[in-house]
Order: sequence, then C-alpha cells, then structure tokens
Amino acid sequence: MTGFFQHIKHQQQTYPQAMAEQERFRDELLAGAQSFHLILTEHPPIYTLGTSGTEQDVLTREVDGAVIEVFQTGRGGEVTYHGPGQLMCYVVADLSQEQDLRKHIWRLEEVVIRTLTDLGVSSSRDKRGIGVWVDGLKIAAAGVRCRRWVVWHGIALNIKPNLKHFEGIVPCGMRDAPVTSLDKQGIEKTREEVEVLLVKHVQDVFASLLKN
Repeated sequence: MTGFFQHIKHQQQTYPQAMAEQERFRDELLAGAQSFHLILTEHPPIYTLGTSGTEQDVLTREVDGAVIEVFQTGRGGEVTYHGPGQLMCYVVADLSQEQDLRKHIWRLEEVVIRTLTDLGVSSSRDKRGIGVWVDGLKIAAAGVRCRRWVVWHGIALNIKPNLKHFEGIVPCGMRDAPVTSLDKQGIEKTREEVEVLLVKHVQDVFASLLKN
C-alpha cells in the first residue's frame, strides 16, 4: 500500500518541467518507494498530443494573438490544450494492489465531479469520451499513462482559461470543440478556492491508496 500522501503545488510550470517531475516520482515508485503524489499546477499555453492524436488534429498554432507550442506526450488520448486558468491535477501512484486502470480514471473524474458539486455545478461522465461534462460540454479532460501499474498524468479542470485557444485543435477528437469552464458556467472562483475542495476529494476518493 502507499505509505504517505504528498501534495505539491506549483504556481506554474512548463509542460516538460511537469513531466520531468512526475517521471522522477514514477521512477521512485518503480524502484520500490511507497508514496502517493498529487501535483497541482498550470502551464503556459500548449497543445499536447496523446498516443491517439496526430498532427492533423492541430488546425493552427496561432490563435487569438498567441503562438502555441505543440508537444508530443505519452499519455493516452488525442490532442488537448493546457494553459493559464486551467488547473492541472496530476496523480503519480502505485496501482499494483488493484491493477484497475478504468477505476483510476473513474476516480480522477469523480474528484472533479464532487468538486464541481460543491461549487453548485451539476456534472457527469459522458459516453462521448472520458472526462467530466456539463450539459454536453467538456469541463475537464483526463489522460493517463501506466508502467508496471505505476500511473502518472491526470485530469485538467477548466476554471477560467482562454477558451478560444481550443479553437486551434480538434480537442479529444471532437470537431465541434464542445468545451466550457467554471467561468463560462457563471462560477467565479479562484484557483486556490477550487484547490481546497479538490484536495479534500482526492483524499476521500483515493482513500484506499492512502492507507499505510
């Protein structure tokens, strides 16, 4: 079982910095360490290509006056956008006791669903794809990678990002770009206010992995 819960917060990291940090924790777990890492951060504007994505999913790299970098990543899924105003929730954990990746994805989604419920937003899963949805619009995108039952990557919650930046891609393979945010839903909350709720729900939803 996981030995301790480590909560790390960064105001902002580049995407490669965030990947390097997660990979360091991943390697420690693969070497036998016992820990559960929750990393909360955000990134400068970037499009990331998952293992199912292609360059054709990037329609343009110049959107709303910004030139957005494209980064090939090893997580599952297609192409998505990360940027300021979006809370990245990365979980690096050992699933070897359960060996259930679907359950892990469900937990990531559940953390966001419960957080949104606390904020007065009704959300759910949708057959269109993994993540969290509000009235048919995606408010959180999830993607993970797994090696010998150690997982990393996580879920991204749109608080108040520049939604125009999603127009440069085919997000998660959906050409109608159905994205939304807390701000778009009329909920004005700071990242810090959202984080307090989210951390509590991570501890509840992942409780079985946090036992000594």
